[in-house]
Formats: sequence, C-alpha cells, structure tokens
Amino acid sequence: MFKNIEEMITFINNNDIEIIDFKVTDLIGVWHRLSITKTKLKPSIMTKGIGFDGSSYGFSTIESSDMVMIPDVTTAYIDVTKSVKTIVCIANVFTIKNNQFVRYEDDPRYIAEKAEQVIYQSGIADEILIGPEFEFYVLDHISYKLSNEHTEVRIDSGQAHWNMGKSDEKNLGLHIKSHGAYHADSPFDTAYGLRTEVVLAAEKSGIPIKYNHAENGGPGQCEIEVEFASIREMGDRSMKMKNLLNLIAEKQSKVITFMPKPFLSESGSGLHVHMLLKKDGKWIMYDENGYSGLSKTALYMIGGILSHARSLTAITNPSTNSYKRLVPGFEAPVTIGYSTGNRSAVIRIPGYTLDETEKRFEYRSPDGTCNPYLTYAALMMAAYDGIKNKIDPHEYGFGPYDFNLYTLNETEKHKIKALPRDLVEATDALKDDREYLLENGVFSDQFLDNHSKRILKEHDKVLQTPHPLEYEYYFHR
Repeated sequence: MFKNIEEMITFINNNDIEIIDFKVTDLIGVWHRLSITKTKLKPSIMTKGIGFDGSSYGFSTIESSDMVMIPDVTTAYIDVTKSVKTIVCIANVFTIKNNQFVRYEDDPRYIAEKAEQVIYQSGIADEILIGPEFEFYVLDHISYKLSNEHTEVRIDSGQAHWNMGKSDEKNLGLHIKSHGAYHADSPFDTAYGLRTEVVLAAEKSGIPIKYNHAENGGPGQCEIEVEFASIREMGDRSMKMKNLLNLIAEKQSKVITFMPKPFLSESGSGLHVHMLLKKDGKWIMYDENGYSGLSKTALYMIGGILSHARSLTAITNPSTNSYKRLVPGFEAPVTIGYSTGNRSAVIRIPGYTLDETEKRFEYRSPDGTCNPYLTYAALMMAAYDGIKNKIDPHEYGFGPYDFNLYTLNETEKHKIKALPRDLVEATDALKDDREYLLENGVFSDQFLDNHSKRILKEHDKVLQTPHPLEYEYYFHR
C-alpha cells in the first residue's frame, strides 16, 4: 500500500486513521498483534523497531528471547472489519547481534523470501505464481471438553442433514445431505452471505478473488480461491484471508474451522496449491507436445515434488488430524503420483487448463493447519530440486496415473508409493530427506528439528489420550 513510512504517516493523518495493528506470524502460522495509536507512529520505527518477547511466539529460548519487529509498509491495508479506523501492517522479525538488527533466519516470511531468491537467482524463472484453494467449514457451534471423567465434542451446522428431524423449534427443512453441498445454491447454502462479505472485504484489502462456492461437505463446507501471487505475497494473503474469515464469522455468530477432518464421514478440507512459473514474460509451463500440455520444466517440477512428497508432508500436513483426511474415498490424495484431472493423485493437472496462460498443476495434500509461508516455500524448493536435477516423474515411477487409484487391488497398491500415515512417518522422512530445503539457507536444521519436535509432541499427546471409539471396542472386554 505504501512505498515508505513517510507515505504511511501522511495517509494516516489525512484519512483519520486512529489505530495501527502490527501482525507477526509465528512458527505454526498464527498471527500475533501489537497495536499503537497514530500519535506513536514515527519514522524511527523503521530503524528502532518494536521490541518483543520472541519466546512467547515460539521463536527463541527465554534466555535469548529479545527480538524486534519492523513493519513492512508495503503490506499495509485498512481493516474494514473494525469500527475504529484501523490499518494493519505485517512486520518482519529481527534478532540483535553485535548491536545490530539482523533478519531472524526462521521467521516464516523470511523463509518465503529466501525461497523466492533461490528461484530468481537460478535464472529458471523471474516470476513465481502460487494459487491456493482455501477449504473450510462454516459452523454454528463448537464445544469440547477433555478431562479424566468427561470426553465430549459437539459440533453443529444449521444446514447439516442431521437437523432435518428437529421438531422442538421451527424447521424449514433447508438441509443438505451428506456429501451433497458442491456448488449448492441459496437458500440451502447458508454460508453464502458470509462468503460474500469475506470476499468483498478481501478485495478491499488487496486480495483479488477468483471465485467462491459451497464445497462437497454437507455441514457447511466452503471454498474460496484467490488469484495467483508470489510465495511471500501469497503467504501474506493466506494469513489475511484466514483472519478475515474468522473476524466476519464471529460477527455473524458463526465459527470457521480449517481443521482437515472435523467430521467422521464428510469430506475433509484441504489447501490445494497450484503452481506456475514465468520468465521474460513467457509462460514456461506449457508445451503442446508434452504430457497434458506440460513442458519439461513443469514435469521436472512435478518430479522434484513427488520425490520429496513424504518429507514435505511434515510441513504441508503438520497436525495429527491431517492424516484423518488423507484416506481413500473422500477426494483426498493418498498415493504419490501425478495425473490429469484425477483427484486421487497427489499432483493433479487440471483438465480444463488448455492454453499456455493457464497450464499448471496442483499439489493436493496440504491442509489449513500448515503455516502457509513454510508450505509454499517448501513446495517451491522441492520443485526447484526437480528442475536442477532433471527429475522426470515418469522415469522415477510416479505415473502418470490416469485411473482411479482408490480402486486398485492390494497387490497393485503396494507397487505405488504412499504418503505418510501419521506424523511419525512424516518426521522420519523429513529427518532423512531435507537437503533440498537447506539449500542456500532457506530452511535451517535447527528450524526443521524444532518443527519436528513440536508436532511429534502433539502426536504423542493425542496418542496417549483415550479415544471414545476405544470405549466401544475395549470397555467390556
């Protein structure tokens, strides 16, 4: 929005802005906020920054936790959800070394920047285009309790089929059957008003929207697709989209979840990531003679991503719940392969992309529990490794699989490599396969080790917790 801090101050003074919110993304992909009034915004903030406790963000240890945030004024936007005129500005994280500010190497935004620079400096491309599909559920109620004597979760959506039989209150019968909500129209699509308000707010906030619609899951599943942007910019847009969804949902007495599998027998929510590259203004993913119209560069990208798919999963699917989505039968990928228009493969080339300006592929495994900066950066580093080492996906046995992978018999299934089944398999893969992420210092060993420790700690806690289904299986044995 602004080129420098002076432009920002002038705009704030001329437009009655009262509050400036600075946002910092932590390692798990959650925003933290620090606010000041307009009287405190001075040019010196760009040289002195604002000090904060990095250990409270999970960035550092307590004994070395002093860090500084410095706003990136180019990210500023007006928060249209606030009653007091407010500008939001995403900040970068710095550490203090030898009395100087130095970019914190594990700041997710910085990791995204470093990944971009690897691609640009390689000469492969001068424009990186990332396009995620945001899938989520819009719900009317969530409550949960976990203690020694009580385990319970209640989750509800007004449009869900199980509410059809309610007779203790007015019921208009406007419910959607299980797996029946894809592109549902009003009045059945009860989240339409929320999505409309969100996409209009997003465009006012600098996020161009491709389209939005009801998704397959009957109890309020939705999808919003945004237009393409670079790795870091799309990381910023992803954080803004999630924030807008949560804010507007709360205003409408709804709640949003990006949880990959909130319902046992409904479709899970993913974060499919489309990828394109350009160089010198030309689209370099297209070759009319290539498989599905893809160029060698695009196929090498696919080969790189598929060869690292198991270790990528520790970053793209970092929750225990992620692996409840990655199961057959719910349009989620479980096998490591590529195909055209086949939703059972982890990489899908959309069949409707017919010319060079559209030709791309999507990676279907990620979900909304990931940190978007880290996911987009890791995917592009895997793609870069494929280009650099000319990894042909067909020669490496990754397909193409232009048939339904869910219907294979057991013998055929064992011939095809599969995504990890849980966080243990994913982190084991990341331990053995990480050199492509370490290139040019994009990721660090320390970061990847700490990331693995954190998600394994969650895995162990979930594993130790009695599950309601276990009572059905074992209580009376």
